Amino acid sequence: MIPSYTKANLEKGQTMESADKLFYGKKIILGSASPRRKELLKGLDIDFTIDTGNNFKEIVPENLPLEEIPLYMAEGKSKGFHRDLQEDEVLITADTMVLCNNEILGKPDGKEGAIQMLKKLSNNKHTVITGVFIRDAKKSTSFSSFTDVYFDNLEESQIEYYVNKYSPFDKAGSYAVQEWIGHVGINRIDGSYYNVVGLPVSRLYKVLTEFITKG
Repeated sequence: MIPSYTKANLEKGQTMESADKLFYGKKIILGSASPRRKELLKGLDIDFTIDTGNNFKEIVPENLPLEEIPLYMAEGKSKGFHRDLQEDEVLITADTMVLCNNEILGKPDGKEGAIQMLKKLSNNKHTVITGVFIRDAKKSTSFSSFTDVYFDNLEESQIEYYVNKYSPFDKAGSYAVQEWIGHVGINRIDGSYYNVVGLPVSRLYKVLTEFITKG
């Protein structure tokens, strides 16, 4: 059970534990090289290491529904981890996808590809889907998070400015919500903002806590 830190208890001398102590000494591993996922996980005050060694071949079955692809990829990354997990280790893997008008928008192929993607997102709704897979040496759990994002109409000059200055070539959908284009272009988000950044950390924290504390 997670301790409750009330003002009254703290005044009686109870000390606030770091969040990672709630995980019973488990060693958390983030199987992702994404700097955004790294920063988001750090925000949970959990000690973790990064290990991206993987043997998974990212090939998606043809008949797999589009909305299930991120979780399929996250599970593949987990099961393709380059070594066996120790008894005290927990591995977190994730994959994020942008879906617009039933089309997957991955990472752009250069400047022109990024411009064309942003034109598709302009004055339109798209869905950001992140699949998360959590595993230790004996068991696993998983979930998908869905967030709808609405862009205002983007002028071509705005799109070109963003692409030229921010070079969003490593980002699915050719944009980062926390950058300039998100500030000036997004008028509505339904769901987790952090899911759009790259990791739905609120739900991850709840699922991870339950996964570890229930053994």
